[in-house]
Amino acid sequence: MKRKVFAALALSSLLSCVFLYNSSAGPRLRHWRQTGGTPRPADSLPTPSNATVVNESSKADQLAKCPVNPPELVGPLRITFDQEQSLEEIAELNPYVTLGGRYKPNDCEPLQRIAIIIPFRNRDHHLRHWLYYLLPILRRQQGEYGIFIIEQAGDNTFNRAKLLNVGFAEALKENGYDCFIFSDVDIIPENDKNLYRCGGNPRHLACAMDKFKYRLPYKGYFGGVVAFTKDQYLKINGFSNNYWGWGTEDDDTYMRVTLNGMTVDRPDNNIGRTKMIRHERDKGNEVNEKNYVVYNRMKYTRHRDGYKSLKYSVIKLEKRPLFTKITVDIGKPPS
Repeated sequence: MKRKVFAALALSSLLSCVFLYNSSAGPRLRHWRQTGGTPRPADSLPTPSNATVVNESSKADQLAKCPVNPPELVGPLRITFDQEQSLEEIAELNPYVTLGGRYKPNDCEPLQRIAIIIPFRNRDHHLRHWLYYLLPILRRQQGEYGIFIIEQAGDNTFNRAKLLNVGFAEALKENGYDCFIFSDVDIIPENDKNLYRCGGNPRHLACAMDKFKYRLPYKGYFGGVVAFTKDQYLKINGFSNNYWGWGTEDDDTYMRVTLNGMTVDRPDNNIGRTKMIRHERDKGNEVNEKNYVVYNRMKYTRHRDGYKSLKYSVIKLEKRPLFTKITVDIGKPPS
């Protein structure tokens, strides 16, 4: 009787082992039979669900820094404004740009995170030209960037410099930018080796404009496109908020730089060539003679007039396919 019980228990244990083996090995055996007995490669076996995440993370950690001299730059460019693409067509040509006007190279770690800030009002025609040319240039330059269009609401006198301060303040709220390019919407570089990048000093990127026969009109000219690191911008207290209408705010900024012990760096004239989209002066942006009075006092007011005293309110923030558009109320000039 004891022998029969022992035999039954042994048989039960054996059947359990066979069942467990078939449960775990069954799929592999079926695959082995279906492939004519060819062993399945080890790298095709199922892996834990987080294995891919770990590998991708390791790959990202191993990306080399992007080169100081990007390899895809082509040099001089032919810039014309006789044809105009729609925003939809421009988006199709630049599928690598993500919502809000963001781009980051996927084959190297960018050297800088760049916010490009454009003061704006009623310039959609110019913006399409700017995007058409700049998006491919910026991709070849291998920076990580975001594009911010800062639109002044209403029809009060335009204040370009104050809008630039707003752009800096809004860009600081996201993405950890360490370089800020302040650009007019009607200025296009004619050479992609004119790197939209920050340096050891504030940089003037539009130093050889066709409007001025590709020469610097005067030593203190600092208009069109300029670049500041975050620390450089804060050191000069940003731009003045008190220049309403056209004129003099660029000269004020140049003086802020020099009075704070910095110099302005410019590319070589052949590299820094830029083309301006010709246009009539905007309504609400006429020459303002009062700006010269503001400029004459700037040495004494620059510490309190600027980023530290900035006041504005956001009316609308839109994340569009090729840029972030922020419409703001910046008030009106004193009567």
